[in-house]
Amino acid sequence: MGPNKNKQNKNCARKSISWEFFSIIAAVLLLGLFAMCVMQTGLSAAYFSAERRTALSAILDGATAMGDRLAEQGITITTPAEADEERQSAQKALNVFDTATHALLFAADTTGQVVVYTGGASAFTGEAVPEAVLNKLDAGGDVFFRNNLGGVYTARYYTVGRAVCFGGEQGYLFASSAVEGLSGYVGDMLGMFILSAGLMLLVSSLLSLLFARRLTTPIEEISNAARQLGSGDFTARAPVSGCDELAELANTFNHMAGRLQTIDNSRGQFMGNIAHELRTPMTSIKGFIDGMLDGTIPPAEQHRYLEIVSQETGRLARLVQNMLDITKLEAGEYRVQARNYDLWNTVTDVVLADEKRIEDGKIDIEGLAPDRALVFADPDLVHQVVYNIVDNAIKFTPPGGVIRFAATPDDGGMVRLSVENTGAGISPEALPYVFERFYKEDRSRGLNTRGSGLGLHICKVLIQLSGGQVRVESEEGQWCRFSFTLPAAGNDLPPPPEGRRLGGN
Repeated sequence: MGPNKNKQNKNCARKSISWEFFSIIAAVLLLGLFAMCVMQTGLSAAYFSAERRTALSAILDGATAMGDRLAEQGITITTPAEADEERQSAQKALNVFDTATHALLFAADTTGQVVVYTGGASAFTGEAVPEAVLNKLDAGGDVFFRNNLGGVYTARYYTVGRAVCFGGEQGYLFASSAVEGLSGYVGDMLGMFILSAGLMLLVSSLLSLLFARRLTTPIEEISNAARQLGSGDFTARAPVSGCDELAELANTFNHMAGRLQTIDNSRGQFMGNIAHELRTPMTSIKGFIDGMLDGTIPPAEQHRYLEIVSQETGRLARLVQNMLDITKLEAGEYRVQARNYDLWNTVTDVVLADEKRIEDGKIDIEGLAPDRALVFADPDLVHQVVYNIVDNAIKFTPPGGVIRFAATPDDGGMVRLSVENTGAGISPEALPYVFERFYKEDRSRGLNTRGSGLGLHICKVLIQLSGGQVRVESEEGQWCRFSFTLPAAGNDLPPPPEGRRLGGN
């Protein structure tokens, strides 16, 4: 009880294919969006830094041009002004850029000391620009910094600096923008990204659920059909729909279900035929024995009826043996012991064994040629096949009729043996069913209606087991011909494992 309960709990815990498909798609989307978010943040930060650098360099260009014009007026912004009025003029000139661009500008002398600035003193610590920074500026060109410039600022800034010369005075000019602006820029970008990603995730989720349902519906239909098939409904079929792979799966399932239905029908028919074939001789045996026991059959007639009982008993034994043979053959228990030998030896042995029946029936035998017909097969299997076919031919060849034998080469390295007899033949309606189990029909007139109906079916199985094919041809009212093929001697075939001979027919 415990293991079954655990198994049921495990089954209940399993997720549907739709949910698994959706979970995988959702996980892939989330991972993709996370990667895109990281990339977007990095690219946004890099773009913002590049944009700040370009903008600050442009501001420095304007400030440098303004400084040149002030120098023409005798005012320098890189060295302390002697008159407070001149200092205020330089300060006002820089404030124009501060107001227009919201950038922080300041100038430093050759020692790095800040001499004029915009934005108020709260942005500066009072420290001089480090010598290492000045050395980079002296190398020429604009230099970009993203720090507090070695302690000059009270916070982190994007800064572009350059070495300048105004009115013969050397100095350094800097334009700065607070790093906090990056946070706002990146925040705006992430907000738009999250909004668009959320909408994309919602749409993708709906589409994935739709596609998952479309994908799993054929699988669920196949599963339902398999469940019906497992419960014993062999008529269950799966709709052929969906992609090529699922359609092929449905076709394969339907083919399997059709085969199982055929096997089930054949099994039911087989059991019914067995019951019928066993009941007929047993009824006769019981009736004759009861007649002898209760005195209905007089003692003088008992010997004749005992002979009939003996014949019916032999018929029962042959029927049981045939059924055992079929079971072994179809279960794959019999192993062929093939070897090279002359097929005519088997044919001659069978004909000689039935010599008395042939003479009593006044039947002529033709075609027993002395030429050899070498085949690679199991002599015991072939003997049983030839015996069944010859026995059938003798039974239905009328007095004065002919049985002809012929062995000829066939396509694919095979040898074909044919046994033809004159007589009523087999009707065209019965020909397709001759080799089926228990098939007996009065209209065929070429089949033993008193036999078990298993002999020719056994012949077919034995020949297929030997690597050949068997067929029947007939012209109703004229002749009937059974023929089968066997591998010719010398074929490079692997030696089969040992087996044992089947029982008699």
